[in-house]
Amino acid sequence: MRVLLGVTGGIAAYKVAMVVRRLKADGHAVRVIPTEASLNFVGRATWEALSGEPATTQTFDNVPSVEHVRLGQRADIVLVAPATADFLASAARGEARDLLGNALLATHAPVVFAPAMHTEMWNHPATVANVATLRTRGAHVIEPAVGRLTGPDSGPGRLPEPDEIVDALYAVAGDAGVVLEPSSETRPWGDLAGVSIVISAGGTREPIDAVRFLGNRSSGHQGFALAEAARERGARVTVVAANVQLPLGEGIARVDVESSEQLGAAVKSAAATADVVIMAAAVADFRPAAVSGTKLKKKADAGLTLELVQTEDILASLVRERRERQVIVGFAAETGDDAASAAAYARQKARRKGADLLVFNEVGATRGFGDVPNSVTFYDADGVAQGAASGTKLHVAHAVLDAIAQLAVSEQSLR
Repeated sequence: MRVLLGVTGGIAAYKVAMVVRRLKADGHAVRVIPTEASLNFVGRATWEALSGEPATTQTFDNVPSVEHVRLGQRADIVLVAPATADFLASAARGEARDLLGNALLATHAPVVFAPAMHTEMWNHPATVANVATLRTRGAHVIEPAVGRLTGPDSGPGRLPEPDEIVDALYAVAGDAGVVLEPSSETRPWGDLAGVSIVISAGGTREPIDAVRFLGNRSSGHQGFALAEAARERGARVTVVAANVQLPLGEGIARVDVESSEQLGAAVKSAAATADVVIMAAAVADFRPAAVSGTKLKKKADAGLTLELVQTEDILASLVRERRERQVIVGFAAETGDDAASAAAYARQKARRKGADLLVFNEVGATRGFGDVPNSVTFYDADGVAQGAASGTKLHVAHAVLDAIAQLAVSEQSLR
């Protein structure tokens, strides 16, 4: 089952790490939402390492995927441990002041609170009333244990032991008809969970001599945004990065290359076992026919003539060599001229390449490249527009992945 685990700002948060470990050992998928206050006790890296999932905290951490609603919708059961007096009060009032509060309002799943606080706070009339309100609404509030609290104090208010919390959670899930048996995919959170995606990003450099090259303006921002978005949605991601200086999040495999030849070899190798290949890199159409091993010197006032030959059409090769049900997505950064518009050239390219989806964006010296908003149109293999998206590159990335997920549905499954 999918367990959404909220961790609030109490010292007992350290014990909840063992709750995550037990749930994972039992074969369940766990997504942790720590509040900002809780990070004073246990860091985000701990939750991500134990759960194998991102541990986001803010409502606006991932706006394009609407996480503040999606996480609550996809949960089979929700556990808040430790639940502080402050958070119980907030939940009783129905507040959505952070990501966890939003997720609780968006879920129809059973909700279990495991309180932890000092005895005086647990017995305070306000807390008693808040707990009664939550129970009236159908939430399950576990009675705290009696024992040593923070400092020399002792009494009711101690967080129950991890195994007791898990057993209580399973009891609530069983009564609610939630399937407890783990599956081979542990009911993952993301809509692309288990899907293997290869993404090329950046721009290739074709060597002229020992120090010079032919290149382009691609920065890799869009390709890297695709990688981060795909990871967030559960995919196994490999990025083939051509001359990109940007960082990638944990859990994303990276292969650095320079030339179109190197990129083609790396992408084809990774594509052999991939469900989806996204060619977001700007690959040079031409390379020098000969490369000098030393720096070419100027000779008086003479110019320099380079003989260029075409590089391999990697996208077309991937389409020809594709495996059954493999989805191939290309990018087309185009400009218009006197002969045709940029969109017309993109439609021609879509028909010529034969990819399942071609993502077209109009570019220029100051347009489309770098960490700037993007605007794209999707074309199918017949050159027919299938949608559009605009906004930040992360927003566009999620729109591309939405289209890929729809392709997966039409092809019955990528997995």
